[in-house]
Parts: sequence; C-alpha cells; structure tokens
Amino acid sequence: MNSFDGLGIVFSTDKGRIKPEKKKPIAPKGDGIVRVGRETKGRKGKGMTVITGVPLHPEGLKDLAKKLKQKCGTGGTVKNQTIEIQGDHRDLMVSELQALGYTVKKAGG
Repeated sequence: MNSFDGLGIVFSTDKGRIKPEKKKPIAPKGDGIVRVGRETKGRKGKGMTVITGVPLHPEGLKDLAKKLKQKCGTGGTVKNQTIEIQGDHRDLMVSELQALGYTVKKAGG
C-alpha cells in the first residue's frame, strides 16, 4: 500500500478537476401556485394537511415545515417536495402562506 490509496486520485493526462464539485440543489419549477389540501388515503382515516408546489429547495422546505408545524402545534414531515402536517389545518395554512407572500389555493374538497 502506498500513501495515495483511498484518495480518489486517478492518473490522467487531461487538464481539469480530478473530482466534480457538488452542485447546489435548485428549487423545482412549477406554476407558482402553492396548493393546500387534505388527504386521508393510506392513513387509516386520519386526515393530513398536504402542501405542494412550494418553490423552495429541500433545506428551505424543511425550515418552512418546521415553522408551520410550530404554528399548528402538531407534527409533520417533508416527503418528495411535499409538506405533510398532521390534522386538518387548511385554513390556518392558507393564511400563513399568504402572509409569507405565496399565491395559495385550496385543493380538493
């Protein structure tokens, strides 16, 4: 073994970087409307407030979810660019998101 094992350096005659740099995650593109709905599917009849279409990167989504959960006093999570908050808090979420400057619509029934 020599001292260069495990460093990821490969001999090359090309110029440039040895390892590519990590790119920052970008916010998903959508229609600019945040949708707030309620789902019970797969939750044994328990309702959840589901917020989709928020134009934030994953770190920003986690921070926003934390603020919204604290406002409701309930738990929740972030899955696949969707914020899920336990319970039916659609009216409160619409008013909070509008106060933050988002265009918000209620989705579903």
